Amino acid sequence: MPSVREQVLTALYTKLKALESSSVKVYRNLDKPQKLPSLGIIIVRDGTAGDPEVLLSPLTYIYEHSALLEIMTQHADAATRDSQLDSLLASIGGIIAANRSLDNLAEWMEARAPEFLEEPIEGAATVKSATVPVMIRFFTSNPLT
Repeated sequence: MPSVREQVLTALYTKLKALESSSVKVYRNLDKPQKLPSLGIIIVRDGTAGDPEVLLSPLTYIYEHSALLEIMTQHADAATRDSQLDSLLASIGGIIAANRSLDNLAEWMEARAPEFLEEPIEGAATVKSATVPVMIRFFTSNPLT
């Protein structure tokens, strides 16, 4: 059986996969996309768990795991890029708000403020991206399972 950490990350990925279409792709831990779909791409990165809070009776590790979402869009028109990225961010926010417990795998989940970046590509349209940390608080009796 997968660890609680893996179950939580898989559940987040699965929830975001609902946004996938022929124009938007959702991946987990993709190295680097070669080409962006017309409306964008979402990459769920495992992130870091950090040091847990520990309760001794019963032994419980409380993690605030920080998963990382990378959202990218590419279009020649800056306003269109901005609109596409904003739409993806709003959709992600809606998915997180609709199921903050990831079907009771986590105590709480919330997105933090995005960081934006624009990357000019020689001979192609600029890529606009946002990096969004997603804090997921969950409990486990063993940090490895």
